[in-house]
Amino acid sequence: MGIIEEALAKGQRALSEHQSKLFLREHGIPVTREELVLGEDEAVEAAERMGYPVVLKACGPDISHKTERNLVQVGLDDADEVRRAYRIIVENLGDDPYEGVLVQEMIKGERELVVGLVRDPQFGPCVMFGLGGIFTEVLKDTSFRVAPLERYDALQMMEEIRAKDILGPFRGKPAVNREKLADILIAVGEIGMKYDQVKEIDINPLIIAGAEPVAVDALVVLGNGSPRE
Repeated sequence: MGIIEEALAKGQRALSEHQSKLFLREHGIPVTREELVLGEDEAVEAAERMGYPVVLKACGPDISHKTERNLVQVGLDDADEVRRAYRIIVENLGDDPYEGVLVQEMIKGERELVVGLVRDPQFGPCVMFGLGGIFTEVLKDTSFRVAPLERYDALQMMEEIRAKDILGPFRGKPAVNREKLADILIAVGEIGMKYDQVKEIDINPLIIAGAEPVAVDALVVLGNGSPRE
């Protein structure tokens, strides 16, 4: 049984962040290295395997507004900081159910993009691309295409956003790997075509580390339907 089927069998309305990234990685989308842990000792062991600095996040299919609720701790540089961050997250969760705490590599990059999937009542699955991070809802600098996408469509979407210049050389950083970015957009469209149960996908931010795009946060929202062969 796959990740989507297991989640639906449990009655989940969405995949947790960890489940979402595992699902996206299965479809060729680059995601952060991370481990799901329970307990301070496991968190420290995972951080030391991964290498500092790390990020800790509460993880569960019903957990939302993580930043506003202080359920994300970033830039942790040693074991003491990881332990303290773990305690803060668990305390702020209160009685909310959670599946664990994510220990995640800290991706550094100034350019943040968003990639998503929505289902239009008329056109079906549509892929979205644009400026990500805190600016997604404010600037609404996005482009859409009906799935499935050809490579030409994906590359054209990059030219349609107003902030397209950040995809070129930027503040001493190399130009974004557009071919890899196109692969991601095409893959999201293919997911939309194959899995009727996937209602929405939100990859935000997709950070550019050097030249390479990496999904740092992701959410897969579920609905009715069944996978297509």
